[in-house]
Amino acid sequence: MRSDVVKKGATRCAHRSLFNAMGFGPEDLNKPLIGICNSFTEVIPGHIHLREIADAAKLGVAAAGGTALEFPAIGVCDGIAMGHTGMKYSLASRELIADSIEAVAMASGFDGLILIPNCDKVVPGMLMAAARLNIPSVVVSGGPMLAGRYQEHDISVSQSFEAAGKFAAGLIDEAEMTEIEAASCPSCGSCAGLFTANTMNSLSEVLGMALPGNGTIPAAYTGARRQLAKRAGHVILDLVKNDIKPLDILTQKAFENAITVDMGIGGSSNTVLHLTAIAHEAGITIPPTLFDEISRRTPYITKLSPAGTHHMQDLNEAGGISAVMKELSKKGILHMDALTVTGTIADRIKHAKITRPDVIHSVDTPYRKQGGIAMLHGNLAPNYAVVKASAVVEDMLVYKGTAKCFASEEEGVNAIMDGKIKNGDVVVIRYEGPKGGPGMQEMLNPTAVITGMGLKVALITDGRFSGASQGAAIGHISPEAMEGGPIALIEDGDIISIDIPNRKLELEVSDEELARRKKNWKQPEPKIKTGYLSRYARLTTSANTGAVLK
Repeated sequence: MRSDVVKKGATRCAHRSLFNAMGFGPEDLNKPLIGICNSFTEVIPGHIHLREIADAAKLGVAAAGGTALEFPAIGVCDGIAMGHTGMKYSLASRELIADSIEAVAMASGFDGLILIPNCDKVVPGMLMAAARLNIPSVVVSGGPMLAGRYQEHDISVSQSFEAAGKFAAGLIDEAEMTEIEAASCPSCGSCAGLFTANTMNSLSEVLGMALPGNGTIPAAYTGARRQLAKRAGHVILDLVKNDIKPLDILTQKAFENAITVDMGIGGSSNTVLHLTAIAHEAGITIPPTLFDEISRRTPYITKLSPAGTHHMQDLNEAGGISAVMKELSKKGILHMDALTVTGTIADRIKHAKITRPDVIHSVDTPYRKQGGIAMLHGNLAPNYAVVKASAVVEDMLVYKGTAKCFASEEEGVNAIMDGKIKNGDVVVIRYEGPKGGPGMQEMLNPTAVITGMGLKVALITDGRFSGASQGAAIGHISPEAMEGGPIALIEDGDIISIDIPNRKLELEVSDEELARRKKNWKQPEPKIKTGYLSRYARLTTSANTGAVLK
C-alpha cells in the first residue's frame, strides 16, 4: 500500500507513535489509510452541514475495511464575497485548495481520498488536486439548497440580488426587499439554481469522479445524502483495491462528455475556466474551440434557474444527471465507454429515465437546438469570450450598442445604480481579468441590478459572471485589459456588435484606429501589490487557458 511509507518498518517507529497519539493502533494501520478532505466551514451555507457528510463517509470507509483520517480545506462563499474586495479571492482560492490538498496527501501517505466540496471554487480545486496527485479518489458533495418560496413562486439567491436593482429603480419598497431576502435561501446547500457550484457538482458525475445523484440530491434530503457519502466510503476502498486512479477516469473522452452535458443543461459559463484547469492538471489541453464545436451539436434540454423557473430539486425529481445523459446519448454524442468510479457511463445510465418531461426535454423537442454556452470571437476577443447563451432572451442574441466604459466592477455598479446606463448601451467593465482584478471577479451584482431595473443593455468584461447571472453578459474576454487586449482600447461612445448565433463579438473601430490606441496605451499600476493576490497576479495565465498558475 502507498501508506506503507508512513507506517511500515523499523524506521517508521516514530511515525507509528504519532498515530498512536491520535488513537490509531496496529489494527487501524494495517488497513488502507483514506484521507477525508472536508471543506466544512461556518461561513458558507453550502458547507455548514458537511460534518454530517464527512461522518457518513467515514462510516462507509470503516465498514469497507479502511481507516479514515479527516483533514480540512478552505472555501469562499461567492455570494458573501460578491461586490467587494473579497470577490478577488474567490477564483484565486481554487489554487490554494488544490495546493493544500496536495501538501496534506503527499505528507500523509494516503492510499485514497474522499473529497467533500460543495461550492464554486472548492469543487474544481478538489478535482484539480485529484488529477495532480493521481491517488484513487471519489467526490461526494453536500448537495444543492432547496428553492425558496415567495408569492407562490420558487426563488433562489439570484432573486435577492435582483431585488436590490428593483429597490433602486423604485419597483419595490424596502419591506418587500426584506421579505425576498428572508425567503430566498431556506436550507443549507449550494444555491438552488444551476449556478456554478451545482453545475460543477453535476459535471463531477459526468467526468466519472462522483456517484449518481452527487449534483442533484438536495442537501436537505439528509438520509439520501448520508447514504451517498457512505457508499463513497465503500467505493474508495474498491478503487484502492483495483488501483483505479483519477487519470484512468479523467481522459479526453471524460472531458468531452462533461462539456456535452454542460451544453445540454445550460450550465454556468465558469465551467469553461474550471474544466480547462482540471484538464490541464490531467495533462490534457482543451482549446476554447472544443466548447463551441460541442455546443453546436448538443441540444439544450433543461432550462433551470437563472434561465428558467426550475431548480435543482426539480432536476433531481426528473431523473437527475443520469437521465440527462441517457437522453443526450440518443444523439450519439457521448462516449459511453468512458470510465467512472463505478463502471462505465453506459453502466451508469442503463436504467436511467426521465420522470418529469417538463424539466428534461427530449432531444427531439429541445429548448434550443444548440448548447447553453457559446464562445464568441472577433477583434474585441481574439482569444475568445464566453456567454451563457441559454440565459439570454431571444431579442438580445443579436445586439448592437454604445460603449460605456468602467475600470472596475464597483465603478460599473455605481453607474448603473445612479441611472447613468440607458437602454441601448453596452456596459464595459475591464481590468477585472485574472491579472487585472486580480482574481477575475464575478459580476453578479451588475447583471442582477440590470435585470432588476429592467434595462435592455449588454455587459462585457474580462472578468467573469456568476452562474446566477442572466442576460447578454459576456465574460472571459481574452486577452484581458491588463495585458493590453482590445477591451482596454474601447472608448466611450464606440459601437459594439454582438452576434451570439454567429459567435461574433466586434468593436466597430478600424484596425488603424485600434493600432493607434494600442500605441498610446499604458499598463496601469496593479490594484493590489502585496500578499497572496499580488503573487497570484504575477503567476496566473489568461482566462482562455483556465487561469491556471504558471
